[in-house]
Parts: sequence; structure tokens; C-alpha cells
Amino acid sequence: MRRSTFVIRVASVGLVGALVGCSTAAAPTPSVRYTPIPTAVASATPTAEPSVIPAATATPAPNYNELPAPANDAAALATQLAMVEAALRDPNVKDPELAWLGHLQQLDYSRLQDYPEWKDTVLARLPETTRAAVNGSLEAGKQLRLLSGPTPKNLPDWKIVAPAPIDELLGFYKEAEAEFGVPWYYLASIHLVETRMGRIRGLSSAGAQGPMQFMPATWAGYGTGDINSDHDSILAAARYLKAEGAPGNMQKALFAYNHSQAYVNALALYAEVMKADPAEYRGYHGWQVYYPTQDGPVLLAVGWIKE
Repeated sequence: MRRSTFVIRVASVGLVGALVGCSTAAAPTPSVRYTPIPTAVASATPTAEPSVIPAATATPAPNYNELPAPANDAAALATQLAMVEAALRDPNVKDPELAWLGHLQQLDYSRLQDYPEWKDTVLARLPETTRAAVNGSLEAGKQLRLLSGPTPKNLPDWKIVAPAPIDELLGFYKEAEAEFGVPWYYLASIHLVETRMGRIRGLSSAGAQGPMQFMPATWAGYGTGDINSDHDSILAAARYLKAEGAPGNMQKALFAYNHSQAYVNALALYAEVMKADPAEYRGYHGWQVYYPTQDGPVLLAVGWIKE
């Protein structure tokens, strides 16, 4: 196996998830298999939160030529996250800076997942307009952490590719919504959790394929075109969800997609965040693929391939 220069190791401060199926032996086999992708973990060891909250340490201006790094104390993290959330809502911020900010958002959220005692301090220092979105994303991540399994021994047989542009994918979600009635933000949530907006090319541990992770038999019944196409798989997911009760009963439809209540909870939380504030989709689009290994989590950047 060759590990390309696109593999970036980071220090482990807690794994977010492992590549395992979510259904139990007593549950029916899901038609669409979920492979949770861990949210990012931080590259530096944070300082413990003191009993008296200090003023935020200086937050440097973003250096878009370097990998983003989360702040190392609660006050500084609040300042950094407020900057990120404001930038995501600025229509003048475009890629590649936008993608960098989304990655930093992912790292900041993961830092809060790993240091939950910081949460109240950080949320209290955020603008009220962004507090609910941050809290919803943190709760979604908490649900996904319930799906953790054994740490894989090897890196996956994947290729990591660049996602389609933000507006292009949004157009696909809304096309599917117009045709099948499934709200676009649920489709975006599935896309985010399953393959990080289509970044992952390769089979899941259960043999699921494509950006929305269809089992071949399910694709035969609901898919048309190319299973590896974002457009075709997003429409197929909407078609499947409608057949399972969407949009009238999204809980039932999402549970049919994967038989895990934690999975359903996470998707519903991400969807609610985007419904309330569509700008959050701009951040989620920048989230990267992190993979747990016994040596610590690994960032699989665009261009990575296992050989």
C-alpha cells in the first residue's frame, strides 16, 4: 500500500466514529448502508478549562495557505468560531476560502465534542443568531459518535475526489425536492454524512456504492443512470425516501434508509440547522474526510488513493 502525500496525520484526542454498520442483529438489513465518517479531530492538545474564564487569546487572521487549526482554549475557540460563522454567512466569501472555513468549522465543532465542558462558555460568547446552528451541529455529531465501532486496522479502499460546487449540488437537491417533495436539507444531510458531499469514491464495508451509498439491489429498484453520479444518486435517494413515507413521515423514511435511531437523529438535526439557516450548508460543504486508525485519525485529502 502506498500512502500518498495527501495523507495528513493528526494527534488523537478521541475518535468520532468508525466504519461500521449500524443495524443490530435483531433489526432488518437496511436497504441503504450507512458508513459514518468521523468529524475532524484537533492537531494540538488543548489546555484544560480553568474555573475562571480568561479573555480570549489572540486569534490570528486566517492563513488560507495552511491547514486550519482549532483554538486551544474555550474563549479563543468562541472567538474563532464566531469569525467562521460570520464568514459563512457573507455571500462575498467564495471558494477556496469558503472551503477552508468549512474545514475549520468542522475542526472547531470536533474540539467542542472532545471538550464538552467548554460548550456552555463557547455558546454563551457566540452571537445569538448563530448559537442555535452551532448547538444543532454539535448535537448531531454527538448522535453520530454513538455509532462508533472498533478502530479499523487499515485505511479504506477509497479514492477522495473534490466535491461538486456548492450551487451545483444545491440545484440537484432542489430538483429532487421539486420532483418528489423531499426537502432539500434532508438530502444534503444524507450526502454530508454518507460521503462528505461525494468526496468518497469506493465501496462501504457493506458494499454500498455512490455518493448516497446505495446497496446495488436498492439502486436497481429506485435508481436511474449512474450510481456514482451526484445528480442521479440524489434523485434516487429522494425517490426512495418518498416511497418510504417522505415528506409526511421523515422519521420513518430516514429509518428505512438506515436502521439506526442515532443516524436518524443526526440527519434530522443537520437538516433542521440548514432549514433554519441555509448558510450553514456552505460550511458543511467544506467538511473533510477523516478516518480513524490505530495510529490516530488520518485526514484523507482530495487526491488521496490507496494502492
